[in-house]
This record gives sequence, structure tokens and C-alpha cells, in this order.
Amino acid sequence: MEIGVFAKTFSGPFEAVCGQVKTSGINRIQFNYACVGLPSLPQVIESSVLNSVQQKLDDYALTVEAVSGTFNMIHPDPAQREYGLTALETIAGSCHVLNTNLITLCTGSRNPDDMWKAHPENNLPDAWYDLRQTVDRALAIAERYNVFLGIEPETANVINTVGKAARLLKEVNSPYLKIVFDPANLFDREPDNVIRYRIQHGLALLGDSIMSAHAKDRSAGGKVVAAGKGLVPFPLYLEQLQGMGYTGGLIMHGLAPDEVAETQQYLRTVLSRITNTR
Repeated sequence: MEIGVFAKTFSGPFEAVCGQVKTSGINRIQFNYACVGLPSLPQVIESSVLNSVQQKLDDYALTVEAVSGTFNMIHPDPAQREYGLTALETIAGSCHVLNTNLITLCTGSRNPDDMWKAHPENNLPDAWYDLRQTVDRALAIAERYNVFLGIEPETANVINTVGKAARLLKEVNSPYLKIVFDPANLFDREPDNVIRYRIQHGLALLGDSIMSAHAKDRSAGGKVVAAGKGLVPFPLYLEQLQGMGYTGGLIMHGLAPDEVAETQQYLRTVLSRITNTR
């Protein structure tokens, strides 16, 4: 497992971001077009921008684990879903320049103002129907550009359990649909035994489809914090990932720039202990 970081963790021009990533001893990022002054969901990407991004990645020898294509896939306004799908195609068409084949997505919420907030209608059949329609169209784009789409089970989204994620994988039955696994998105304020069960069950159920793993944490009050500062049992999580033979990236996010070094060292220490006890 190679530890990486969300590029958006750092600010400034993209070259400065690349420099900060490299200075932190990190070679792998999750990229977002906001890092180069574009919307996170660009409708158009000029070739000059792409060439500049590619040059900076080469200059700093950075690998792009994935690029964000996150939009609300069940937004109650169909026009918003169309906007997201148009951006997804634009992003998919740029992946070969970034030398990545994974686009991360959010399955979304019926909340019209915030896709990261739960809504009671997320669990209704029509929300699932809209998700399927959007996912099917997104997968047609993925197949056209030969890229993978990574969705996360998240308590605030329509895919709010690992069981629903497994159901979606089975229903679409597409090699282009994958999982981004983030243990901090599987709980809000549940007790430790529930948290541990959801992580273990989720990894066991979705393991073969996991293409990227995230490392952030959640406090007892439900706040997102840096890995190692909350309730996620990282030794359990990382040991199970290793035991599954997972070799993708471990991408830090939900942390401040000045927490990157400490968090990276924490994760390295946990991984080292797991390796030494095998």
C-alpha cells in the first residue's frame, strides 16, 4: 500500500501544491480540477491546461491515484444530473493525460443543497431508480473511455450501507464499476463494536471490487478528523486490507496541511507493525 493524499489538502498554484506534496514525502495524489483553477466539474478542459498539469506531474514524479468526478447522482433536479454527466465525460476524456484510470463519484442525496447530507427520501424506490439511470449512463461513458468509476458507501447518500453497494454492483454487473472504501463514511456516532463490524463486513463483502482506499477519521461527535485522531480502528482496517492482498493507494484526506506529516507517520507505523507481526 502506498500512502497518498488529496491534492486539495494543499493550496496555491498547482506547481506549489505538487511541491508541498513532494516535500511531505508523498508520491501519490487524488487529483481535483479545482487544483488548477477550474471547477471540480469542468464542462471543458483546454488542452493547454491538460498539458501543464501533465508537465507538473512529470516534473515532480507524482502518480495520480484517481481524479474526482463527484456530483449528486440523484439530485432532485434532473438538469443538475445532466450537468454532472457532461462533466464526467469531460473528465473521462482527460484521464489518459493524467495517466489514471479511476474517477471517484458520490452516489448522492435527495438534499438539493448538499450531497453530503442525508435526506429521508434517499431510501425511497424512486431514488434508487434515478441512481440506476445515472449510473448506467455514467458506465457508458466509462466504457467509451476505458476508465473505472469508484463509488463510496456513505451514510448520508443513497448508497448508505455496504449491502446497498453490493446490490448495485450485482445489478449493473459491469467491470467498470468499482468501490472506493472509506471506513469513516460507514458510521456517524455508533459504538465501537458497530464500527468494527461495519468495516470488517464491508471489506469482506466488497473486497474484490475495492480499487482505492481512503484514510480519514471521525470523532465521537461525528466530526471528520485526521486518521488516528478519531474512532476508526486503523490497525484492524489496514490489517484486513493487507490480508486481502490489496495493493492500491491509501489516500489521506479530511486533514489540514500541517497534519500531513504526523498522519503519514502514524499510518506508516501501523502498516509496519502489521508487516512485522505477520
